[in-house]
Amino acid sequence: MLSQLLIPLAVFVGVSALVGAVAMLLRAPHTSRMEDRLELLAGSTTAAAKESLKQSSVLAQPLDKTPNLFDRFFERFGNINLLFEQADVSLTLTKLAAVTGVLALVGMFFSVLLGIHPVLAPLVSLMLGSLPLVWLLYRRRRRLKTFAAQLPEALEMLARSLRAGQSIGFGFNLVANEMPPPISKEFGRVFEEQNLGIPLEESLEDLTNRVPNLDLKFFATALILQRQTGGDLAEILDKIGSLIRDRFRIWGQVQALTGEGRLSGTVLLALPVVLFLAVYQLNPAYVMILFTDPLGKKMLVAAIIMQLLGALVIRKIVNIKV
Repeated sequence: MLSQLLIPLAVFVGVSALVGAVAMLLRAPHTSRMEDRLELLAGSTTAAAKESLKQSSVLAQPLDKTPNLFDRFFERFGNINLLFEQADVSLTLTKLAAVTGVLALVGMFFSVLLGIHPVLAPLVSLMLGSLPLVWLLYRRRRRLKTFAAQLPEALEMLARSLRAGQSIGFGFNLVANEMPPPISKEFGRVFEEQNLGIPLEESLEDLTNRVPNLDLKFFATALILQRQTGGDLAEILDKIGSLIRDRFRIWGQVQALTGEGRLSGTVLLALPVVLFLAVYQLNPAYVMILFTDPLGKKMLVAAIIMQLLGALVIRKIVNIKV
């Protein structure tokens, strides 16, 4: 039992050391955060200062905050921190990796402790290790869904502010003060960027990058075009808000009509997994043939592939875009 526990632990340590070594080789020199802040305060227009302010507010971050090995490594493959920002969590990539590794080791330890078959132990470890990422994606999805539901009311508030003779900047500040998160935080950030002298076009572009919402892109495009060509912005905002509300109403009807199909898909996808666990609990030797016999392995791989294809087909049927 001890040897079975030491093997995954040694593999985890070896992989972590390999990732750290590759990150150290790929790291690139970063400009001083203090220099960027001084350049921004002095009104400098250097490329480094603009890029720092565009990615995240340098003035609001600690001077001693420097990228670690995980951040430097994953920056090569895209902006991973955007996921944390969209989920509105205070986690970092290092903390997420640490929690994932700890849960994976806990899953492996309890698998050995409870006497689970060694073939199934990595699956238990993988399931526990993926929980932080699943939670992060769930928070991101819930936050974006809440933002989409708040957007029509925010646009109507902006339109009323414009009809009262206020500026568009005052409207953003009004939404930030009067509405709950997450839309208050995002619109408040646009207002703060305006106070720092960033053009409205760049602020709206950053907003649409942080919040991947199609209705928000319509609003940003309409606002930029109105500033260039003129027109009644309040009426445009009212029409966009009304269009969004109609789309939500139609989407609710579609969800009601496809509810039976979605429930049937959930039952069909969960049934093989539940039956496997039930049979394994009653007669473990009966299902272990799938992992030990060559034909059983092929059947298991084919079943997993067909299960994934079925999930994609069911999702394509019931996921109707409005």
